[in-house]
Amino acid sequence: MIFKTGKSQRKGRNTGRGALVMVAALLISSAVLRMGDSAGQALALAPEEMAVSALDPASTHAACSAPEDLEPMLAAFQKREARIAEQESAIRNRLQALSVADEEIEKKLAALTRAEIDLRQTIALADTAAEGDLARLTKVYETMKPKQAAALFEEMNPEFAAGFLGRMRPDAAAAIMAGLTPEAAHSFSVVLAGRNAEVPSE
Repeated sequence: MIFKTGKSQRKGRNTGRGALVMVAALLISSAVLRMGDSAGQALALAPEEMAVSALDPASTHAACSAPEDLEPMLAAFQKREARIAEQESAIRNRLQALSVADEEIEKKLAALTRAEIDLRQTIALADTAAEGDLARLTKVYETMKPKQAAALFEEMNPEFAAGFLGRMRPDAAAAIMAGLTPEAAHSFSVVLAGRNAEVPSE
């Protein structure tokens, strides 16, 4: 009798526990369903702007922020980098300006060279023309009658007249000198002698 009473008591306890487990499972299931429904409604009511992607720059920047003790060093590096970039820009601008100046100098030098060549050619033409004119005029004085030529030479500047006499043939120059007044002949002779005295003997 005692044995049966204990067995029936244990069977009653197991039945009570099973009922409690079932009730607890139902309550938990109900709570989970309610939470799921509330979470779905909350997500449906949330604005689209609240959705943040996994690659949000703000969150990435916040995650990669440097420690406070490195911030002064990073700031110094940034200032140095900005200063170097500014110096490189100034150097590039200066090199560009120098390149432009070199091109302008080369153009001006080329223009000066061309002008010098043109000037030399002009001077050479002028010298040739002047020499030709003097040669023709000397030939004219040589073919003139000595008295007529002497009358013209009397009116000339002594240095100018001496220049023609020095270019003439000796016999033609002597004939003209013979027709000059003694004063004119003396002044022409002094000029000619002075020119010859400046010529080196050796």
